[in-house]
Amino acid sequence: MARLADYFVVVAFGPGKRGSRDGQGQILQRFPEKDWEDNPFPQGIELFCQPSGWQLFRERNPPTFFIAVLTDINSERHYCACFTFWEAIESIQQLQNRWRKEEAEELEVTAFVHPSQLFAPKSLVLVSRLDHTEVFRNCLGLIYTIYVDGLSTSLETVVGNLLTCTIPITGGSQRTISLGAGDRQVIQTPISDSLPVSNCSVALLFRQLGITNVLILFCAALTEHKILFLSSSYQRLTDACRALLALLFPLKYSFTYVPILPAQLLEVLSTPTPFIIGVSSIFQSETQELLDVIIADLEGGTVTIPECIHISLLPEPLLHQTCEALSMVLDPELEMADLAFPPSTISASSLKMQDKEIRAVFLRLFAQLLQGYRWCLHIIRIHPEPVIRFHRAAFLGQRGLVEDEFLPKVLEGMAFAGFVTERGPPFRETDLFDELVASEAKRMQADEGSKAKVLRHVKELAEQLYKNENPYPAVTMHKVQKPMEGCHLRLHQRPFPHLDEGTIQWIVDQATAKQQTAPPLVKAEKKAMVPSGPPLGTLVERNGLLLANSARRLEVVRNCISFVFESKMLEAKKLLPALLRAMKSRAARHCLTQELNLHVQQNRAMLDHQQFDFIVRMMNCCLQDCNAADEHGVAAALLPLVTAFCRKLSPGITQFAYSCVQEHLVWTNLQFWEAMFYSDVQNHIRALYVERNEEDCAEKMAEEESALDIAAVQCRLWPTMSREKQQELIQKEESTVFSQAIHYANRMSYLLLPLDTSKNRLLRGAGLGDAESISNSLITSSIAGSVADSYDTESGFEDAESSDVANYVVRFINRFVDKVCTESGVTNEHLKGLHVMIPDIVQMHIETLDAVHRESKRLPPIQKPKLLQPSLLLGEESVMGGLRVYLVPDGREEGAGGSLGGPPLLPAEGAVFLTTYRIIFKGTPTDPLVGEQVVVRSFPIASLTKEEKVTAQTHLDPFIQEGCAQLQLRSCTFQVLHIVFDEEVASESAETFRKHLSKLRYPQHVSDTFAFTVGQTRKPALPPKAKDKNPSLRTISKNLVKNAKKTIGRQYVTRKKYNPPPWEQRGSQQPFPEDNEDEILVSEEMERSTLTPSAAIRPSDKMTMSHLVERACCRDYQRLGLGTLSNSLTRSKNEPFRISTVNRMYAICRSYPGLLIIPQGIQDNTVQRISRCYRQNRFPVVCWRNSRTKAVLLRSGGLHGKGVVGLFKSQNVPATGPSQADSTSLEQEKYLQAIIHSMPHYADAGGRNTLSGGFSSAHVSHSGKWGSIRASGRLSSYALNMEIGSRLAGKEFGAQPNGSPSEAGFLRQLYIIGDKSQLRGIKPDPLQHWEMVPIEVFDARQVKSSFKKLMKACIPGSPAPEACPTYLRSLEESEWLVQIHKILQISVLVVELLDTGSSVLVSLEEGWDITTQVVSLVQLLSDPYYRTMEGFRLLVEKEWLSFGHRFAHRGAQTLASQGNGFTPIFLQFLDCVHQIHTQFPMEFEFSQYYLKFLSYHYVSNRFRTFLLDSDYERLELGLLYEEKGERKGPQPYRSVWDYVERLNKKSPVFFNYMYAPEDEEVLRPYSNISSLKVWDYYTHEALAEGPSYDWELVQDQGELSEEAGQQDTSTPQSHRKIVWPCYDSCRRVEPDAISRLLEEVQNLEMELGQVPERWKETWDKVKAFQQSEGSVLDSKAAPSSLLMASSLSHQRRSLGVYLQEAGSGSSTLNLSLDSETSSSSTPSSGKQGGRKSTGTLYSQFQTSESENRSYEGSLYKKGAFMKPWKLRWFVLDKTKHQLRYYDSNLDTECKGMIDLAEVETITPGTPTMGAPKMVDEKAFFDVKTIKRVYNFCAQDVLLAQQWIDRIQSCLSDA
Repeated sequence: MARLADYFVVVAFGPGKRGSRDGQGQILQRFPEKDWEDNPFPQGIELFCQPSGWQLFRERNPPTFFIAVLTDINSERHYCACFTFWEAIESIQQLQNRWRKEEAEELEVTAFVHPSQLFAPKSLVLVSRLDHTEVFRNCLGLIYTIYVDGLSTSLETVVGNLLTCTIPITGGSQRTISLGAGDRQVIQTPISDSLPVSNCSVALLFRQLGITNVLILFCAALTEHKILFLSSSYQRLTDACRALLALLFPLKYSFTYVPILPAQLLEVLSTPTPFIIGVSSIFQSETQELLDVIIADLEGGTVTIPECIHISLLPEPLLHQTCEALSMVLDPELEMADLAFPPSTISASSLKMQDKEIRAVFLRLFAQLLQGYRWCLHIIRIHPEPVIRFHRAAFLGQRGLVEDEFLPKVLEGMAFAGFVTERGPPFRETDLFDELVASEAKRMQADEGSKAKVLRHVKELAEQLYKNENPYPAVTMHKVQKPMEGCHLRLHQRPFPHLDEGTIQWIVDQATAKQQTAPPLVKAEKKAMVPSGPPLGTLVERNGLLLANSARRLEVVRNCISFVFESKMLEAKKLLPALLRAMKSRAARHCLTQELNLHVQQNRAMLDHQQFDFIVRMMNCCLQDCNAADEHGVAAALLPLVTAFCRKLSPGITQFAYSCVQEHLVWTNLQFWEAMFYSDVQNHIRALYVERNEEDCAEKMAEEESALDIAAVQCRLWPTMSREKQQELIQKEESTVFSQAIHYANRMSYLLLPLDTSKNRLLRGAGLGDAESISNSLITSSIAGSVADSYDTESGFEDAESSDVANYVVRFINRFVDKVCTESGVTNEHLKGLHVMIPDIVQMHIETLDAVHRESKRLPPIQKPKLLQPSLLLGEESVMGGLRVYLVPDGREEGAGGSLGGPPLLPAEGAVFLTTYRIIFKGTPTDPLVGEQVVVRSFPIASLTKEEKVTAQTHLDPFIQEGCAQLQLRSCTFQVLHIVFDEEVASESAETFRKHLSKLRYPQHVSDTFAFTVGQTRKPALPPKAKDKNPSLRTISKNLVKNAKKTIGRQYVTRKKYNPPPWEQRGSQQPFPEDNEDEILVSEEMERSTLTPSAAIRPSDKMTMSHLVERACCRDYQRLGLGTLSNSLTRSKNEPFRISTVNRMYAICRSYPGLLIIPQGIQDNTVQRISRCYRQNRFPVVCWRNSRTKAVLLRSGGLHGKGVVGLFKSQNVPATGPSQADSTSLEQEKYLQAIIHSMPHYADAGGRNTLSGGFSSAHVSHSGKWGSIRASGRLSSYALNMEIGSRLAGKEFGAQPNGSPSEAGFLRQLYIIGDKSQLRGIKPDPLQHWEMVPIEVFDARQVKSSFKKLMKACIPGSPAPEACPTYLRSLEESEWLVQIHKILQISVLVVELLDTGSSVLVSLEEGWDITTQVVSLVQLLSDPYYRTMEGFRLLVEKEWLSFGHRFAHRGAQTLASQGNGFTPIFLQFLDCVHQIHTQFPMEFEFSQYYLKFLSYHYVSNRFRTFLLDSDYERLELGLLYEEKGERKGPQPYRSVWDYVERLNKKSPVFFNYMYAPEDEEVLRPYSNISSLKVWDYYTHEALAEGPSYDWELVQDQGELSEEAGQQDTSTPQSHRKIVWPCYDSCRRVEPDAISRLLEEVQNLEMELGQVPERWKETWDKVKAFQQSEGSVLDSKAAPSSLLMASSLSHQRRSLGVYLQEAGSGSSTLNLSLDSETSSSSTPSSGKQGGRKSTGTLYSQFQTSESENRSYEGSLYKKGAFMKPWKLRWFVLDKTKHQLRYYDSNLDTECKGMIDLAEVETITPGTPTMGAPKMVDEKAFFDVKTIKRVYNFCAQDVLLAQQWIDRIQSCLSDA
């Protein structure tokens, strides 16, 4: 029983504080005056009676009622029912007497107000620990009614009766009370006091705020946020707070809870702790400054969440299910809203019932959230009181909610801690929630999909909740008097009377005495065993929260472990990668721990070394793949295993697995050790009580009982035990906990002390050096030195090396022991003993580990793959030996298997080698399924563009240790090496490797590159003597000029060889002058006669001149007829151009060749002045002439302002006088006029070219191949300036269809193509015969930037996540193809101009980048000679080498040019050639492989060809005219052209078999981006051999593979081979058909003893034979032609080779005529008739027989359709790919034929009915074709195997 009310208080208005206008509450009377012993009087009631402040009012307000809640220091809540009414104040004078003078002065203003117009509030307050709102309202209302209506009942009696009324707290009883005023009230107590009473408050809260807002408040309260309610109604605030608490059941809110906060206490809102508080809305403005408070406005229906707060919501699908259930409860009409015939009446629940239905939804929600929680409770003590801990990590891991935000926060909160304390005990009273968790879990899972079932369950729960609050629904009517209406408005109402304290105290004393004499009521306890409910695992699996794991993965785990313990190491090694991949799944990790447990016997499992390594590796991978919460479960399962598996190192020394799995953070997590400790203690305490019940069936029953069930039984029996028995049990439990603490101190020292304690390894993770908190900071030695602990002095450690680690471990274990022993009730004596024991345990274990570490060092290292040595080139030397590394996958899918299928080739384990030429990786894949393959990836050091250290990846192979150095090397040959150094490689070695690499990549001087140092022993550079100056070019040229007079007139017959200076002297030459000088001044000592126009070419310079004459450019000039040099080296006057030697000493322009083509009329001395107008002195020179139109192509550098541009801009400005600039401009104008005069069309129409039609289609179509420059609509936007008008752009882009000339239908004699930025503001002059064509071009920086993006797209450095842009997007962003498009477009434009008779001067940038690209492409498109191998070499030598493209500068070849970066101008040109080659495959003598070869070697620095920037620099180093004597022995090739020439003689690798040119054909490729292809040079690689451009290395590997294949020849060998596009070079493994034919011809010649012919001679014979065969045979049986006649249309020829088959229509033979790529030579048509023409390929090599019999013999063959077995003579024809059979070997008529192209498989057969007798079963075999299965039988097994191998060999050759 409990008092209904503890105190009755009368609170009145009183004077306020000094200087305040407001008053304050004063307690007038309080009953009883003495405090109850069990319930002291709460302080501060007067503040809560008027929460907004005590104020006077001008009118009388109606009485109000609300309940405030006060919480005392013991967290007990007091419910204060406040009934407030207003009384008139007697007079102002009395008020002034009571108040101080200062306040009276302030009120003088209101002195004229009538006294009756001021009203003061007075409150009647009931204070109770019970929450009966309506009863309190009725009682206080009755007292007010007696007072206001003047009833005869004594107020003292009513108050006395109220204070002495007692009612039962719970039990569902009913009590009628009366206060002695003729009243009657019935009080019902709830059945269960644990269930909150809400009346209608929850339903009201949802009506005010809505579903979403209430759910936000619900989640905020559970995750401990601050919540503030605003309302103008105090009772609504109380109801809202009460509703929120009711929703939190079964959790109890344990933070600040103030439903109504007085104004004086508003500063409480700034408290840092969470709260639920209600405040009157008049203070709303003061709450706006709260930045971390969630504000719910009950009137506005809004919830405001500050930006800085993130609220974790319920996990899905629970959130959706809860919202759905709430909407069904709150809006039952929703389901019927769409019905065509809705029911007439819908039974809506009453507000009270709706309130309970909402609470039922939340009760179900908590049951689903916390289902199975009892299975994660650890009971660590039963007696004297149960001590229970919750294993949070296990609960989250098994529920699959590890990644969820909401539930982990709830479990960490104070409310859940109280929940565990209250509901954890196994023997207590149960309530509705316990029943729901235990018995309704399966029903809730089954009901999830059905709304009707969920609603039915909710209503059932709501009925129980309603019954708990209203056990007697049909209650008798209350009888309580109420005051008359309007009584509060009476004018002359007397004040509330002063109650007699004595009378009330007498009544209270009488009742108290009576209660003391009455017998005490004993509450009947209904304790019971709390059911645990279904196990968590079954619930989670049925709930589908765990990802389904295939049985295949678990089978892999089981099989691998079985192989390990059965010592089948080879099988285990094959399965290991699959097992490591399977470890990603949670089920596989648990399967691993279960399987390993099966192999532990008596807590020990001795393994051999290999088994031990395998098991440790599995454990490490298992722990490594765990996520944060799941690792607790896995580590818990592995903890007993790591102390069980061991291996014997030597007699008496055993190594356990724990010494190899210490690198995981979980071992340094204090919470993990606590959970493990509690789990083990629970098992031992359970065993303690199970042992006492060992009786027959009782033992089985006990085994099934959980620890909580056993604890419940013990708690029930506890009161019945004797005192001695109780003490015995307490002592046993305490001893059990103590022994486990010792055991765990040992375990923790095992896993925290490193194997090698001398390394002083710092333990990572939860701060072992921090004695107060758990942090993730690393412990440093400095902390160790500063932190001292009392236990360290006791440990007695003297060894300075290991003491730091030992101290950390001792501290960590001491913290652990203190915490768990205090919670488990271990005695202080035992705890002190533990602290003394722990240092000894650690020291003993350190001594044991020292011995283990010493012995483990003697073990042979883990067997790692043998390092494979790479093949080196002649002269290539090793710089650093093999460093063991792993090659990990980059962004390309090929190496990792990926979409191409097959096992992954990467990561691969091997070594990286650094040579003077290359960086090489060679190794084998870590995947055992492809372990026999060799992976090679290499690139030249000179091509390295980026070297960077890479951070650790999470996707690394499990073979690779964490923390190892990683390096990513990227090459401009489109190779990337992402290597991870093995743990055995010291960091110093890795750093040395990087330094060597950097030194080799950027040598001090170009003479230190591989091309120079190859084959030479390096000598130390000697300091040069002061007197002996090194001869420079200037000295050489000076001497040559001084000796000129002596040799004038002599003619030379033989050429003297140029002797370069000795190597030692060359190595110490002075640094070169800067390349960016505009002009190079001629030495003053040089005789001026050498520059006079009258000076003839002097024979004195015959050595220099003879070398100049033999240069490529001079040979090409003579071919083009641009000028000749007679024996006397005199000019021919009748030619328009001449070869000038003005630059023979490179005095005019260093970057130009020595001989130049200039107009005949220009003197040499004029050239020097003209050259100053151009950048780098690169004045216009002729480089090519059109043989038909005689138009010339000129090139130069960009113009200075003082050049033609200046002339054009200032031509209208009157000259003040002659100046040097004017004369220079005039001379330049004369120079251009001389070029124009040299053209044959100049005389027509006053110098104007009157070619009618211009660029009309009729003119274009008669000559050349047109790729339609019109096809690109983008050209006009950037390529040409439209100011050119209709003369150029109009005719090109908008030519009239009929080809008629427009008004201005003429073309200039000379077009100067220049940069638009240089030519801005120039207007064309119609009187001039030249015209400036300004175009926009990209500069070198844009090329460099574009190339970087292209490399990132083609060779990404790491596997791209899904969010990264795709390959095509990255390719587009690089704009590489846009630049190719621009270059081709400009080139086609120039080709058109030249073809129509106009000369073109290309004058872009410095004249050595884009200018070179354009003029080279123009010549390639216009002149078929340059499309031959010899011509292309000449083109590159002339335009790129002689005309000074800056290869060294653009390729960053030396240390000086390192900062420039790599700018692939030449590669861009080769890509353009590739695009043209792709569109016109029959016009080039060389193959695409030739272009790739040049792309590779122009950056490789293997050859000297592309090393320097100009002929001038090559001459200074002695490279220009090297001796060409006979080589003595093998020497490295210095020129790439010599290498190509030699290789071309041996193999047709550079030859294009489709080469069938048309005479004098001009190519016009399509340049729009849609017609351009990404070059496969950028994307393809072969991991089998690395780049295939160093041909000697490729050949060596081929020979090695052949030798390996020939080792075992005793058994028949099958020549079938699996070809992977990413691994093998398809061109090498499967060459094209013609290459295969030539190879077979060579083999036949070798067998027949004939002298092998060159491949080219053989090819020419085949070509001639095919052409003659095609002309002789008639059309009916015309065979196929391998080579296409030139009359075939280009469209057909560009698509492929077409073969006309006789009698079977046409089929395409896809011969891969590009030697870089391969395709099958099998026709697409498999018909028999399609094979006849193929035989003509082989006809010239066949014997005289009519057919080719590769292999023959007798076989039994089974007939079709039940026919018998018959002996037949079979002939295998490799030529025609047929298997024919005859009646006998003499028979010539074929009985039948099997086309091998249709064969699918060859399998062993089985004898059938009628098969030959006495034959082994293995002699049968079946050949399956696409039509049927053929059954064969040989005479014996060997013969059958031979037939199978022969047929398979033929299939592989097909």
